[in-house]
Amino acid sequence: MAVTRYLRKGPRVAVRRLRRTDFEELAVLRRESAEMLHRWLGARELTAEAFERSLERFEQPTHEGFVVCRHDTGAIVGGININNILGGSLQSGSLGYTSYASTTGRGYLTEGLGLVIEFAFDELGLHRLEANIQPDNTPSLRLVKRLGFEREGLSPAFQFINGEWRDHERWAITAETARDGSAHAGSPRR
Repeated sequence: MAVTRYLRKGPRVAVRRLRRTDFEELAVLRRESAEMLHRWLGARELTAEAFERSLERFEQPTHEGFVVCRHDTGAIVGGININNILGGSLQSGSLGYTSYASTTGRGYLTEGLGLVIEFAFDELGLHRLEANIQPDNTPSLRLVKRLGFEREGLSPAFQFINGEWRDHERWAITAETARDGSAHAGSPRR
């Protein structure tokens, strides 16, 4: 049995990179969570082809893909991406994340996202992370607030989802804010 290499560990969950062998587990989670995710993501069933495209995207230096796993079982309880990573004078990226119907509401994603934020600032050398959230996605708004993100404004017609352009609130956190401790409410610093 292969040893799993986690990038960061918290009290209940750990974060690792997405890997090819995750397809079956993620396909089941996506299928079971389709109703919950559809409103926010226009989620469709995860196909092998779509999964391969994701893996190819995460091989690029502008994208990182992670899964959040429980310590006790190794089961995947969430997914987090850092997209559109920019270097130079910006050192920033855009977050995407998802929980699943069977594990939502237990704080796993809060802890996992805290770990990814820590990894992004410490290991990837980023300075700023941004999350764009539909204004009526209350659970997601609560999540970023818990982790110390600050609301920067509204982006009208930001993303095309379920046949229409949706407004999104723009929330961000910087390395300085995260190091002050507010980004680690779900994940204590080591």
